[in-house]
Amino acid sequence: MTAGRHSRRQIHLAAHVPGADGTTVWADPRSRSQIAFSSFEHLARTAERGCFDFLLLAEGLRLREHKGRIHDSDVVGRPESLTVLNALAAVTGRIGLAATVDATFSEPYELARRLATLDHLSGGRAAWNVGTSSDALTGENFRRGGYLDRADRYPRAAEFIDVARELWDSWTPDGVPRPIAHRGRHFDIAGEFTVPRSPQGYPVVIQAGASGEGRECAARTADVLFSRWGDGSCPPGGHSTPQGALEDGRAFYADVKGRLAKYGRDPDDLRIMPGVSVVLGDTAAEAQERAAEIRRQQVSPQNALLALERLWGTDLSSYDPDGPFPDVDPVPDPALGQGGTRRADTVARAEKWRALSREKGLSIRQTMIEASPRQSFIGTPEAVAADLETVVRQDAADGFVLVPHLTPGGLDEFVDRVVPLLQERRAFRTEYRGTTLRSHLGLPDPAWTGRPAG
Repeated sequence: MTAGRHSRRQIHLAAHVPGADGTTVWADPRSRSQIAFSSFEHLARTAERGCFDFLLLAEGLRLREHKGRIHDSDVVGRPESLTVLNALAAVTGRIGLAATVDATFSEPYELARRLATLDHLSGGRAAWNVGTSSDALTGENFRRGGYLDRADRYPRAAEFIDVARELWDSWTPDGVPRPIAHRGRHFDIAGEFTVPRSPQGYPVVIQAGASGEGRECAARTADVLFSRWGDGSCPPGGHSTPQGALEDGRAFYADVKGRLAKYGRDPDDLRIMPGVSVVLGDTAAEAQERAAEIRRQQVSPQNALLALERLWGTDLSSYDPDGPFPDVDPVPDPALGQGGTRRADTVARAEKWRALSREKGLSIRQTMIEASPRQSFIGTPEAVAADLETVVRQDAADGFVLVPHLTPGGLDEFVDRVVPLLQERRAFRTEYRGTTLRSHLGLPDPAWTGRPAG
């Protein structure tokens, strides 16, 4: 891109409703219900007040557990995302509404119908974040049981997206339904779709995944890639964007964007938006102190043991979280099957944590706090705004999906203190200029293909 193009580029912002794996500090007195509609409404209204592109809801098809005990690090109770978003469509006017729905344990016709309905009800603001679970624990909740081979996760997801788009495309722009027939490796369906073409052609497709398969699937099919930002580390001193993370982001961005051409797509046809966490302070030192305290809150004594149990594959409840690291080797849980952590990865991570504990003389909990990812951007509002702009200007991302640590007020400070600074820098919109999610993202409406059935 030219320097002139860089000067006009604006940041895309979205919000992820927090939930699992200790991301959220549920013990904080400001934290509220993860089930009550008022929590979702607060987050959606705050994101819309900040002119964010979309609000993304996570999905959990099974609570995490070990030997029959539910892990307290996870959210105990998760409502179905599309139901919540249909309700949010009635109390918001512009913010995009994105649901995470698994392509492994869903069927194209049923899901395409629900997403198209949300797109109509919201006036063209629907999005689908494509999940690709493969683990046996989740599979036990479904009729087919078992797990999907890891090698089939992305091929099934890619074909699922193709079928959904064929269904969304089966109505002509002037409202005439046409029959559809699809015969592929994973799906064999024929019939007629019941929902007319929606306001933005069809919902925005979001893909999460940083593996080679995930990058390729996103380059082929996605409108947005929801990725990770760097390694989550942040050096002391308060500057919020480590150079290493910026370089990694640029390499990832160039790699993914470079894959689009083989599918006849332009680099601007895909928005890359890593998930990030932000901690603000009036000074750099205060921001670092707040970030450290949040990490301590996220890794409670119980959560520290539970995190170890998930990796060790054995009951560690007899261990003192303020005591030394386990002297037994990990035994990966065979019930996780191909959806769990591979044994080589498990052993390597366990050794890394043991070495950290020995080197610094840390207890179990202290080690887990030390090993937990640092927040992505830590600093004053001015420093964070400047760093977010730098990342986008230097082609390391097109925008960011904010993951706050509090429900439902975790976005408030960012919207009140950082968004106005981005707007002053002309790096972010001051108002919505369109009505659909595609218009927020700067993506064109998909052209009707008119492809025949079969």
